Amino acid sequence: MQQGPAAGNPERPGATQPRAIRLASDDVRAFPVPPAGFADRQPGIAQGLVKEFEYDSAVTGKRRKASVYLPPAYSALRRYPVLYLLHGLAGTHDEWPAYVRAAPVLDQLIAAGKAVPMIVVMPNGRALPDDQPAPEERKFSEEHVAGFANFERDLLENLVPAIDRNYPTLPGAGQRAIAGLSMGGGQALNFGLGHPEAFSWVGGFSAAPNTRAATSLLARPADGPPLRLLYLSCGKQDGLIGVSQDFHQALRRLGVPHIWHVDDYGHERESWAEALYQFAQLVFR
Repeated sequence: MQQGPAAGNPERPGATQPRAIRLASDDVRAFPVPPAGFADRQPGIAQGLVKEFEYDSAVTGKRRKASVYLPPAYSALRRYPVLYLLHGLAGTHDEWPAYVRAAPVLDQLIAAGKAVPMIVVMPNGRALPDDQPAPEERKFSEEHVAGFANFERDLLENLVPAIDRNYPTLPGAGQRAIAGLSMGGGQALNFGLGHPEAFSWVGGFSAAPNTRAATSLLARPADGPPLRLLYLSCGKQDGLIGVSQDFHQALRRLGVPHIWHVDDYGHERESWAEALYQFAQLVFR
């Protein structure tokens, strides 16, 4: 996996579709630009720890890996809410920590009291026996794309229970959030909205065309946990913005409260780092 700010974008090849970008009057920022250096290590800021976590998957028949962020001053004597962050089509469990640099974003927000200390789980969202990124010629193959849909079961039946067994998590949907970028943004919307018993905070960043129709995802039972936050974001130069625009417009027609944030970027890490910066401040409040 590429490291650091000079690394190439693992999601760029084939990521944007040749659909013309047409911005509407409400395709604007919901939040101001974050401060300079918000996604960089800063001197004097306590750092969380990113660890590799392994769990058994009944879906793939393999032992699988995830990256887990533990906040500064983490203690097994305290219980924490959990955010699940999902990567894109070309990524792995290293994409959020190594490419987007999620840990410095979270460290600074927690140090400033702008985000609740939380555990962040960054799994491999490709539930296949061979879960490495496919070569370019097979990236959009039926098998490779199906691995991302298969992750729905792996997440709910294997990973979430394993995290809850091994870390001091707070129980219930109200203490669990899910978000993702690109293909992972579609997964987060599909899985989060499709399973209100599991997630009350949902974010889709630059969501890809794997995103299901909003009307099929919002039949939440009246007696179930309420949806606390639905956050959509995309860059105004992103060829995939039409996916998020269509979802946003459907939510408006349905009268579903949500946040729609359009930044200045394309399909790139700056957009996803900014989305995490905003989303992390809103969850678990």
